[in-house]
Amino acid sequence: MSKLKINIILFGIGNIGSTLINQIIESQEFFLESKNVDFHFPIITNSTVAFFEKEGVGYSWETNFRQLAVPFKVEDIIDFAKENEFENLIAVDATASDELVKHYNTLIENGFNIVAVNKKANTLPIDLYKELRLNLKKYDKEFLYETSVDTGIPVLQTLRELYYSGEKITKIRGVFSDNLSYVFNRFSSEDVSFSSVLKDASLLGLMKSTFKEDLSGNDTAKKLLILAREIGKDFELSDIKIKPFITEQHLEKNGVLNKDALDKAFKIAKITQAENHVLRYVGEFDVEKGSLEVKLISEPLDSAIGQLKGSDTIFEIFTKSYANVPIVIQSAPPCKQAISRGIISDILKIAEKIRNKEAIWL
Repeated sequence: MSKLKINIILFGIGNIGSTLINQIIESQEFFLESKNVDFHFPIITNSTVAFFEKEGVGYSWETNFRQLAVPFKVEDIIDFAKENEFENLIAVDATASDELVKHYNTLIENGFNIVAVNKKANTLPIDLYKELRLNLKKYDKEFLYETSVDTGIPVLQTLRELYYSGEKITKIRGVFSDNLSYVFNRFSSEDVSFSSVLKDASLLGLMKSTFKEDLSGNDTAKKLLILAREIGKDFELSDIKIKPFITEQHLEKNGVLNKDALDKAFKIAKITQAENHVLRYVGEFDVEKGSLEVKLISEPLDSAIGQLKGSDTIFEIFTKSYANVPIVIQSAPPCKQAISRGIISDILKIAEKIRNKEAIWL
């Protein structure tokens, strides 16, 4: 079996992107021995500049990037790939960029497969969502995004395999936000005020980049939409009924949290629920009713969702075959190392498909 060279074009060298480069460089020998795959990073970018290196970056990539990166457009990346006749191209989107998503179709049309942490392409209006998939089919390219809903634990893969096996999926629900998992797990298990838990979460940096998205329920809603679309449902984000747990009654006129009102409301919610129940903020898609909701619920402590600890996330998939017993996928708190390994898993899946296509043509 001949060595397969994969050219990874990395968009985003923040925490996740830089970890990805380092993990692949450090494990290069392992990938050659175990998969006979040779990974290269001929182009790496941040939001404004890119570093181009025909043979691929090495251990000194950070220094080289600082010294040699130049302003770029996506067209420059495509041109560089064509000039150097790069084959087996995989664009990795490790950003949260709206702008880059607009170029996915152009990348696909020019020979790129895509792996994304960025969830925005899969929450676009349904006509654009479908256009992207038609393009993937037309140009025989792959688009994987397991890490857009979790760290890379195979939630989407499990859902797809069930769906394409003909299994009838009746409900999908879970705690999809690690940040809100931490907040409600602590509030439910400790004698503390709700505002103090939010403050601790903020001090720990858990909600640094997604504070508004989490508190509004939008992050959970976007993940729920991705899950619903994976099983062929043409929903829009606007179809999801979001019940934010922080409402106008918890805010001052200037938009600042009213701690007294917030703490009073959640204390009442906590003490008035049934015995041995806990509060959880969930996304739920009732397939049979066609309803999608993001909401605060009171859950039995002995259930899978009720037993969550720390910042764990959980996905429950209910099916006709298993009736009321869900398939449960639980994940530890996300970290850059775990997310990067999830990206690598998606990259390896595409590499395997590329190899299989090559074998057919030989």
